[in-house]
Amino acid sequence: MPSGPQVVARDQHCISRKDISDNALKVLYRLKNAGFEAYLVGGGVRDLLLGGHPKDFDIATNAHPEEVKELFRNSRLIGRRFRLVHVLYGREMIEVATFRAAPQDATHTQHQQSETGQLLKDNVYGNLNEDALRRDFTINALYYSIEDFSVRDFANGLNDLKARQIQLIGDPESRYREDPVRMLRALRFAAKLRFEIAPETAAPIYKLGDLLDHIPSARLFDESQKIFTSGHSEACWKLLQSYGLSAHLFPLIAAQASKGSSIYSEHLIRQAMCNTDERIQEGKHIAPSFLFAVLLWHPVNDKMKAFQNEGLPQVPALHKAAQAVLEQQTRIISIPRRFTTAMREMWELQFKLGRRHGTRAERLISHPRFRAAYDFLLLREQSGEIQPGLGEWWTQYQTADEEARKKLVSELSPNQPGAKKRRRPRKKPTKPQD
Repeated sequence: MPSGPQVVARDQHCISRKDISDNALKVLYRLKNAGFEAYLVGGGVRDLLLGGHPKDFDIATNAHPEEVKELFRNSRLIGRRFRLVHVLYGREMIEVATFRAAPQDATHTQHQQSETGQLLKDNVYGNLNEDALRRDFTINALYYSIEDFSVRDFANGLNDLKARQIQLIGDPESRYREDPVRMLRALRFAAKLRFEIAPETAAPIYKLGDLLDHIPSARLFDESQKIFTSGHSEACWKLLQSYGLSAHLFPLIAAQASKGSSIYSEHLIRQAMCNTDERIQEGKHIAPSFLFAVLLWHPVNDKMKAFQNEGLPQVPALHKAAQAVLEQQTRIISIPRRFTTAMREMWELQFKLGRRHGTRAERLISHPRFRAAYDFLLLREQSGEIQPGLGEWWTQYQTADEEARKKLVSELSPNQPGAKKRRRPRKKPTKPQD
């Protein structure tokens, strides 16, 4: 690594203040006017240099968290492992972090590592140069100065941007052991930016996947959210599979693949991710619960069938299967209850959507989870898991008027699930003859 930063003057780079959030500029200028150093750092600088329009802006400063908190009433201190300040402007949050030093410069009370090398506590403050060299990837060690509007490159990040490659700072295996989530970040950045992962950065990932087993489930949920809501979830899923990390995040899916029973599951997952990525690119709303429901659908379905073979009726078998799968999965990724509740409802509706006779169809279409369950049904048809037809019926039913809806229901075969069986008329008892 170079001994000092490469300083790129304002007229030599493409970053303009008009492309930076007004609130981020407020934070930068207030820190500067209070006598502190202040830099825009990380993904915001990286994406601006690539001509993008970042939504999130992070700031690095020599002000300590308590000093930042005093400057901003609209802020809060967070974090144990890393002490940070979140400055809040309505729905926008600007994250402010104090410069940190390298781990080897820390005392025992300031810095703690697990037996595997994972950082448990790291609040050792340092200077700008030290802060840059302890960041994860070279393309994230780029700093935009509010003092003179220059860009400072401490780890050849600008060259890696031009080469379109993801490169860790320092020894890759040691850096992954410090924080195994960096493996997920490497794949996510590669998918998002369409960069290659440098060979020396990629090589250790294949053998270090089990380090993810020691990451808190809440943190893995946060990281999975970034993966699935990045707009590049399909590309990231492929990389997770290629490097063997998907098996640590979703072992039930991996177990299916090992049995050779995952062909429809894989088609369903890929199709769902393609559709989600398209919706994000179009600026449409997405529900994280939907992708989790898709990911775990086949493990739930398999367990349900196993319980049915043991004699349980379909609905109790489904409930028991959902409970078993969610208990196992949430130990790894802590999916919030509001999502698991929605997932259960989507799974149950997959069976109810086939029962449309009488007033059932009208009741189902008013269910708050109907639209998600309908989209789920279409994906199952597209993946080849079930025969097409039911999805088209519901497509017509949604746009039909009252009379057309009645006709659609009346034309259903009496042999379809949910049809009321006609009762034979009771024979009138014959009167005894005198």
